Amino acid sequence: MTHQIVAAEPEDLDALTEVVAVAFHGLAPSEWLIADPEERARLFPGYFRLYVSEALERGIVYTTVDRTAVSLWFPVSEDPEPEPADHDEHLAAAVGPHIERFRMFDALLAKHHPGGFSHHHLAIMAVHPDHQGRGIGSTLLATHHEQLAAADPAGVAYLEASDAGTRELYLKHGYRDHGDPIVLPDGPLMYPMVRPAEGS
Repeated sequence: MTHQIVAAEPEDLDALTEVVAVAFHGLAPSEWLIADPEERARLFPGYFRLYVSEALERGIVYTTVDRTAVSLWFPVSEDPEPEPADHDEHLAAAVGPHIERFRMFDALLAKHHPGGFSHHHLAIMAVHPDHQGRGIGSTLLATHHEQLAAADPAGVAYLEASDAGTRELYLKHGYRDHGDPIVLPDGPLMYPMVRPAEGS
């Protein structure tokens, strides 16, 4: 089955934020961030809106024609840019009493994020639960891999797999483990992964 992938537009912000919030609701790192499922469902749209909005502004965002899946990519230079000055303020407004756990999460991901070489970071890839298992995620990946190779034959991609299952998916798409897993304190593992340039 083929899936038509298109570039997202600013007016897609609400729809794509909802896709991410729903798709990520039951992931182990999500449960670690906010244990209560009702609280998670209430706060996640505001949290993920921050990232979808930022990606629409300065990143690369792909979606399907029916807006049921999304991938957020950020080009990263050899010397990564710091978070925007108002990031923590917006994060605190979005997640309220859970702010310290989200800060810890961000710090752990930043600690494992590679430096010293430019790359494209897949910050988020989400497919609405009603549309999963159809190969849409693989198509989203392939779309950007092709664009990256065409623009920069030496282009490298990086991501953090949310669990062992998604790690297996990314292995099939040419990714390799990059260092040790990310250990969320008293929680699940995440897997930093790099996809070298074609032929590397």
